[in-house]
Amino acid sequence: MPLELPKKSPSALNQVVFLVGFMGAGKSTVGRALGQRLNWLFEDLDDRIERREGRKIEEIFRDSGEPAFRQAEHRALRQVLDELQGGTARVVALGGGAFVQKDNADLLEASGARTVFLDAPVEELWQRCCRQASADGIERPLLRSKQQFRKLHAARRAGYLQASVKVETSTRSVEEIAAEIADRLELQEIETRTEPGEVE
Repeated sequence: MPLELPKKSPSALNQVVFLVGFMGAGKSTVGRALGQRLNWLFEDLDDRIERREGRKIEEIFRDSGEPAFRQAEHRALRQVLDELQGGTARVVALGGGAFVQKDNADLLEASGARTVFLDAPVEELWQRCCRQASADGIERPLLRSKQQFRKLHAARRAGYLQASVKVETSTRSVEEIAAEIADRLELQEIETRTEPGEVE
């Protein structure tokens, strides 16, 4: 059955970019930098899911299982797409497994929204994730086995490669990556307006 999705105007679709990739790819970090560069809103889809569900991602997985999480994730993604006609330009970071779910990929393709795959060698992704987990003091199930980490990355990469654009992130600064995305997608910065009484 074809997906039923409200038609989005070209101007609405030019005002949204979805960042995809494996854990450690830098989706949230690059997304924030890109949003700041363009004066666009940045949103992490996982944050929206947690607000909608009233639970942390880890709690949804633990208490309800992955199928329930994927359903919540799809609902949140559909909500983002439904909001595009509101005119608020945004950069959205998707969770590591979101884009490789067929329902989500089909939804994004049907919408015409642009997607950017942030890529890096799996060894570098592993090291980034281990450093982040150590800094946060949070135990991440995917980091218990390097072999399982590599296996999951290999399984998902073909799905990530279906994105509109692939950007290499290895050994590059966040600012360089954000600049490349803005340039390749010809994203337009939103001019900030000076309110009466404010100094420019």
